Amino acid sequence: MDKRLGMLGLCARAGGLVSGGFMAEKAISEGSARFVLIAEDASLNTVKKFENKCRFYEVPYVICSNSDELGHLIGKESRTIVVITDERFASEIKKRFGTGNIEE
Repeated sequence: MDKRLGMLGLCARAGGLVSGGFMAEKAISEGSARFVLIAEDASLNTVKKFENKCRFYEVPYVICSNSDELGHLIGKESRTIVVITDERFASEIKKRFGTGNIEE
């Protein structure tokens, strides 16, 4: 398990994230997304779609973990996209990844 993602469960319980394709797209395009996590095992089309969307809307993102782990950490089934909407949680999770791994 990726220890850098340990706060995701707390963030989910606090209502500071959304997951799944439709909700993630909506959060990014409406401007509520602060940080996006894309699963390493997401399809190439999904990765490309969300990378492009994040770049266009200038939302930092990282490709990490796998969909089963992301889902497990937020108390749901497998998730390929998790969007942090809370600024404080996003800031803390970004720090844990360091700037070298984050695409902005």
